Amino acid sequence: MHDNVIEIGQFLDRESEGEGSLITALENIQSRFHYLPPEALIMASEKLGVPLSQAYAVATFYQAFSLKPRGRHSVCVCMGTACHVRGSAHVLNRLETELGVKSGETTRDRFFSLNTVNCLGACALGPIILADNEYSGHMTPQKADMLIRRIQRNEERKL
Repeated sequence: MHDNVIEIGQFLDRESEGEGSLITALENIQSRFHYLPPEALIMASEKLGVPLSQAYAVATFYQAFSLKPRGRHSVCVCMGTACHVRGSAHVLNRLETELGVKSGETTRDRFFSLNTVNCLGACALGPIILADNEYSGHMTPQKADMLIRRIQRNEERKL
């Protein structure tokens, strides 16, 4: 954890040197660690001169931030009306079975986080999944399986 504290400090030093903002600093930390470790909020409060309560309020207000560890890969299923009537519940069910987690959870290996949203704003493509900031429309349970496998293969190639 000591290395994490040093790295968090470096992110915050860069923000405090210029016209840094709390949100930018927390975004950078979230991007690196896939969540906001408790020490990140404390250090951000101290280095950026904002009350700890404000750092916590920002971290809990914005859905992009998480106080618990998330997976390296984010998979989000739209459950809005248009997607729902086209079968998004079946897609979500398949993903929950395939990944072994429920919506709102992260796999034990912290490889995937699975979530749902009320609308992704691409109703004509429903059901739709947002995986690692890429939209995949006209989703079916079978296509969801292929999407998960593709993400896993791409990760294996990086190794």
